[in-house]
Order: sequence, then structure tokens, then C-alpha cells
Amino acid sequence: MKTAITRQQALELLKKYNKEPFHLLHGLTVEGVMRWYAGEMGFGSEEEFWGIAGLLHDVDFEQFPEEHCTKAPELLSEIGAEEELIHAICSHGYGICSQVKPEHMMEKIMFAADELTGLIGAAARMRPSKSVMDLEVSSLKKKYKDKRFAAGCSREVIASGAGNLGWTLDELFEKTILAMRSCEDKINREMEE
Repeated sequence: MKTAITRQQALELLKKYNKEPFHLLHGLTVEGVMRWYAGEMGFGSEEEFWGIAGLLHDVDFEQFPEEHCTKAPELLSEIGAEEELIHAICSHGYGICSQVKPEHMMEKIMFAADELTGLIGAAARMRPSKSVMDLEVSSLKKKYKDKRFAAGCSREVIASGAGNLGWTLDELFEKTILAMRSCEDKINREMEE
């Protein structure tokens, strides 16, 4: 899968519809995670596509929360997004706010990792380092089991996502922590610009 959209176009569209720093941070995080997964899973030639899908996956969420994943195609058409990219972005809300099923490996990973990045980010912010660099799977598992911690992160979606990939929760946790470590510094710099 290739995309004709540049990262700059994608970032400008994200910033046009998202002003909250939290939403920008989340988009950048899922982008970085998806780029790492592309390389890790043997799809290095598709890294740009995976990354842009991650960056734009919540493009409609801040301004159109009630139309999440249904408003996205209209917004994405502003930059000429191809059908594959629109499908990938809409599939991350499957069974929640979208009927578009994740089919490609990239879509299944984004579905699984999206919610999990929120949980990992919240767990990292609780650490003295405020970083994912020293977050271990065992600590994350404790946070995952505490339903009150980061209550907005759906454990059901995370578990379902791991199952769709044929991975254990531990595998998904470990890989996504590594993915977030790979991009933490770059994202922090970009958020400061």
C-alpha cells in the first residue's frame, strides 16, 4: 500500500481539525507506533502509508465526536486521500462507531494499538521519569487490570485487538511499549515546535 499524500499534508489536515494538544499528541503517537510496526512486521516499504493512517486516524474526533469515523472520509477527501487510506482509518473504529472491518495487518494493528497507546501513555505519565523508556510490561499489566485507571481506554477493544492479531496481551503490550519508545523523543520535540 502506497499513499500519494505527504506527511505535511496529513499533519496540516490534522491540525486544521484538532487544536487540543492531547489530540495532536495522540495522532503523533499512533503515527510513530504504526511506523515502528510497519518495519517490525516486514512491511517497511509501506511505512509511510502506515504512519499517515496512524497520524490521521482520529482526524474527525475532536470536532465531530458524534460522527467519529463517519465524518472522516469527507475530511480526508480534502487532501485527496485514496480509498485504501480512508478504509484503514475508518476501520480503527470497527464495532464502536464504524462498520468498516479491519482486514489488512496494518488495520488490525491500528485497531489494537490505538486504545493501548492511551493506556501506556497514562501509565508512563505516572512514573517519576514521565517516560515510556522505563515502563515494563509487568507495570502495564497492573494498570490494565485496574479498571479505574485510564478508564476511558477500553480494555475490551484492546483484548479484542490482540485476539484479532492472534497475539497474547503480553505480546501486544511488549510490542507497543517498544513502538512508543522508538518515537517518544521525536514526538516530544515535535510537540514543542
